[in-house]
Amino acid sequence: MSEVLHQVLAQLRAGQWRAAHDQVQQAPASPLSAWLHGLLHIQEGDLEDAEYWYGVAGRHFRSRGTLDEELAQFEAQLLLPPGPDAG
Repeated sequence: MSEVLHQVLAQLRAGQWRAAHDQVQQAPASPLSAWLHGLLHIQEGDLEDAEYWYGVAGRHFRSRGTLDEELAQFEAQLLLPPGPDAG
């Protein structure tokens, strides 16, 4: 799954919003994929959908940082080794 999220992140950073959004919708459901989905909607400017996806991810939308700060935090989480119950 992290390979897919790395690809989505690269597309997001390249400004390929539509391709990134299409791909994140195909990613397995997880808090990380939901968070990235929310980040895509922030980049797009659709804050209502972004807030929804942050909720799915278990994150606090209204206390988030800037998009760059959130992306840095997301990348740091993506680089962590999977937890013991990761499949």
